[in-house]
Amino acid sequence: MKTRSVRILIGIMVLLAVAVATVAVPNINFKVGGWHFDRSGLRLGLDLRGGTHVVLQADLSQVTDNDQGDAMDGVVSIIRNRVDAYGVTEPVIQVLGGDRISVQLPGVRDKEEAIRLIGQTAQLDFREHQVDPEGKVVTDEGGNPKWAPATADLDGQRIHLTGRYLKRNSQVVIDQQTNQPQVAFEFDRSGARLFEQITGRLVGKPLGIFLDDKLVSDPIVRAVISDRGVIEGIALNEARTLAIQLNAGALPVPVEVVQQEDVDATLASDSLQKSLMAGLIGLATVIFFMVAYYRVPGTMAAAALLVYGSIVLAVFKLWPVTLTLAGIAAFILSIGMAVDANILIFERMKEELRTGRTLAAAMEAGFDRAWPSIRDSNVSTFITCAILYWFGNTFGEASVKGFALTLAIGVAISMFSALTVSHTFLRVVARSPLGHRPNLFTPSPATKEQHAS
Repeated sequence: MKTRSVRILIGIMVLLAVAVATVAVPNINFKVGGWHFDRSGLRLGLDLRGGTHVVLQADLSQVTDNDQGDAMDGVVSIIRNRVDAYGVTEPVIQVLGGDRISVQLPGVRDKEEAIRLIGQTAQLDFREHQVDPEGKVVTDEGGNPKWAPATADLDGQRIHLTGRYLKRNSQVVIDQQTNQPQVAFEFDRSGARLFEQITGRLVGKPLGIFLDDKLVSDPIVRAVISDRGVIEGIALNEARTLAIQLNAGALPVPVEVVQQEDVDATLASDSLQKSLMAGLIGLATVIFFMVAYYRVPGTMAAAALLVYGSIVLAVFKLWPVTLTLAGIAAFILSIGMAVDANILIFERMKEELRTGRTLAAAMEAGFDRAWPSIRDSNVSTFITCAILYWFGNTFGEASVKGFALTLAIGVAISMFSALTVSHTFLRVVARSPLGHRPNLFTPSPATKEQHAS
């Protein structure tokens, strides 16, 4: 038993060293089997860093029930590609319920630009003027020309030229003559064949370029073009967004913005400092109480609490878990759960010592008899976390989901801290010279008479 305790203690010390190094090292980049860890600091949520939060609702009315999951995965993938290309660091993109997507963009202050980037379907297609049998352009009631899909033959079929035939290499260029931005695009082999036929018959006529049924540009075709073209007449910011959208692809289903909000970074920073200060004060108070009241066991519990905190922060960094104000509150609450388990164990130890048991026997009995209470209380907490996570996921409350996830991780590690770390520390101390002084392990004399009274 003594050798086993020493081995466990060495394992705990190694785990603590790894956890402290993980938290202390700014940048982490290594591989373990198929897992690749590339982290740079703790991931801060939108409420701690500031930025933009948008909730989108997808229109799945035209999608079968079996294909809705794939459609939502496609939307998330394309939005993520757009956000990554835009240069946003550490975005949080997740599906809420069955048809909503939460997009958190830390550091992004232009809310309208963010909505245009992620909320636009970006279905590009090409059209030509609709003409009557006499070759005249058909106009609407306002005198504007009507547009018809620009089609051409491809392998014996009449095909409408759309953005699906574009290569993912569109980019913003500056016209050397006008000094205006343009979006240069390139077609794949099939698209080039279609584009060549269409521009061949539209020389001297306009070619309409539409994005989500909205006319973006209608340049006059000057010559036959096969694989390359440009979209002109748009502002620089719009050109950049359009290039990103074309490279990421069109969303498989339309989406609508149902919620949008800005988070002030200054307020978030102030809230973070106050939350951390509150957590440090609370932790110091708990440690002082444990050491003052429970003496040696309390000191071991305080040491185990520091191990617990290091492991939790390391898990938050490696997972990575996005820390929010709600998540910090859950972390502080889980510290209380860890202390609560230790208190149950120590009170059981006091009872066993009062019956005349030796310190080692009282310690083992205390852990054994406290386990059912610790198990039941933590299981009930896990059930509550699962309900909160489901609630947050269903109704789009990211802060509730963050609270539930952080609390569940903290409680799971707190059980390890109380039942393994604290237990091992006490076993080692019980075999030291301090183990011969039972009065250091209980705040009251260990007598049967006091226990009976």
